[in-house]
Amino acid sequence: MKNYFDLSGRVAIVTGCSGGLGVQMAKALANQGAKIVVVARRKNLIEEVAANIAAEFGVETLPVQCDITDTDAVNAMVDTVLEKLGRIDVLINNAGTGAVAPAEDITDEQFSHELDIDLFGTFKVARAVAKKAMIPAKYGRIINIASMYGLVGNKIAGSAPYHAAKGGVVNLTRALAAEWGKYGITVNAICPGYFYTDLTRATLDSDFFQANAKTMIPEERYGNEGELDTAAIFLASPASSYVNGVPVPVDGGYTCM
Repeated sequence: MKNYFDLSGRVAIVTGCSGGLGVQMAKALANQGAKIVVVARRKNLIEEVAANIAAEFGVETLPVQCDITDTDAVNAMVDTVLEKLGRIDVLINNAGTGAVAPAEDITDEQFSHELDIDLFGTFKVARAVAKKAMIPAKYGRIINIASMYGLVGNKIAGSAPYHAAKGGVVNLTRALAAEWGKYGITVNAICPGYFYTDLTRATLDSDFFQANAKTMIPEERYGNEGELDTAAIFLASPASSYVNGVPVPVDGGYTCM
């Protein structure tokens, strides 16, 4: 029997992996046998996450502190991974932020900061991983975490810089897929809707957001822990070699209406 989603022996980098969806996706790949590189800015958190994943799944883990807006730090992170683990097969570009304010009140600094992390940071990590590891190996799976708000606008939480940055991530994904497909690298995006995490639970359970779910989401609820995992596993799989340059919404149907 063939396990299409076996990642044994593969090395996967997950950025923004100090909590929330990043940790969930890292655990999903570890469950399939991948070695996990836990990347984020806060050293104490990534060390804890790496230790927990290693203990739970019995896979090798490597915590590497990195600010994805710092080009030198990104290059050093990739060099460290190659030195310690010898290869990089999968990259999940998950690190991001989100400025919420009416568009007319957004400052230049907020807009620039958003693009610097969500869009330019995503590119910096993809560039370094592709150049140093994936292009030489003629193999790679890059998964950019965009958002359903990279595909549509919204009326409930003004966040124009986030929409712009995540929309940029969606088309950056297409551009990189077009350039790097010849090297055996696929580049795809996941566009999550709202998901429950420790940081979002109170907000999503509020009366306002529960009413919004009933109106705006065909499944009439928000995403639960684990419901993003299979999309990440699918796109990380060696078997998904002919899926390239696509945004995959995981949003309960929000963007189908």
